[in-house]
Amino acid sequence: MKKIIILSSALWLCLGISCTKDATQKQLTLVKPVTATSSFATSTSFAYGSDVSWVTQMEASNYKFYNSSGTQQDLFTVLKGLGITSIRLRVWVNPSAGWNNITDVVAKAKRAAAAGMNILIDFHYSDTWADPGDQTKPAAWTSYSTSTLISTVYSYTYGALNTLKSNGITPTWVQVGNETSDGMLWQDGRASVSATNFQTFASMVLNGYNAVKAVFPSAKVIVHVANGFNNTTTRWIFDGLTTYGAKWDICGFSIYPTTSNWSTIDSECLTNMNDMVSRYGKQVMICEAGMDVTAPTTCNAFLTDLIAKVKSVSGGNGLGLFYWEPEAYNSWQGYTMGAFDATGKPTAAMNAFAH
Repeated sequence: MKKIIILSSALWLCLGISCTKDATQKQLTLVKPVTATSSFATSTSFAYGSDVSWVTQMEASNYKFYNSSGTQQDLFTVLKGLGITSIRLRVWVNPSAGWNNITDVVAKAKRAAAAGMNILIDFHYSDTWADPGDQTKPAAWTSYSTSTLISTVYSYTYGALNTLKSNGITPTWVQVGNETSDGMLWQDGRASVSATNFQTFASMVLNGYNAVKAVFPSAKVIVHVANGFNNTTTRWIFDGLTTYGAKWDICGFSIYPTTSNWSTIDSECLTNMNDMVSRYGKQVMICEAGMDVTAPTTCNAFLTDLIAKVKSVSGGNGLGLFYWEPEAYNSWQGYTMGAFDATGKPTAAMNAFAH
């Protein structure tokens, strides 16, 4: 999901994209329904998570973080005190300012590991934001043929993960793509263009999966899509990936409701998550969640309810929930769905992670 000020609304991407996507689905009939024959073992540890990829950039801009009592602390210490057990970090290939490149990710991952937290690595396969409306190839990859792009997903993923491994980092989960509701590395891997493009996307996912398992055999691979409440879109993308031979372990979702529709969205999300378990034999996770920072009490109710629903997924196959950039405050980068107040302290929204 692109969270920058040039967007009129971050929520528009999360909720508005489904209308366009549904229209695309009606034109594309390339997949067959599948029925799950097995499921993964129940996870023994629920992930109470936060994506804090902005932390080093914020610190470089002299942002400071405080616990609920107003004592300045390292952000990871603050989050651990709130009940956060897991950290999600995005990876960009060659970002212009350096933030979120593999060096920056290693630095943040070391801090998360030192705090005793599990780590989710989120590959965007781009130099910048990848989301339902933008899946731009890295500048260095733009001249690659489709076959070279597919092989590069493997080599790049393998290399980046080996860098983490050589620095003592072992991620628990790895996302192959970010909000890939219509594929990735456009146009080659844009799923809605044609059956050939969908096959390309599936091959990219498979190569990413194989690279992850080659470096970290125990890490679970996530395919992440927006609008976790939209079963039509979700089935379309995962049916296609199944048809074309992709592999993954977890169906990941983004959920960004409004203050008025969150209860309905949560219920629809639960229905969708249970469908993923029964239809594909996969586990599920909320990889991104957020709500307007000015409604912390409502956000707390939303998160508390959604965490309970993820835990209630059939067979214990709901693995966790990650809040997206809760530490963003004072409209950092134009983002207004954080969960810290203007003084750098966590709002009541973060109480949902107590356990």
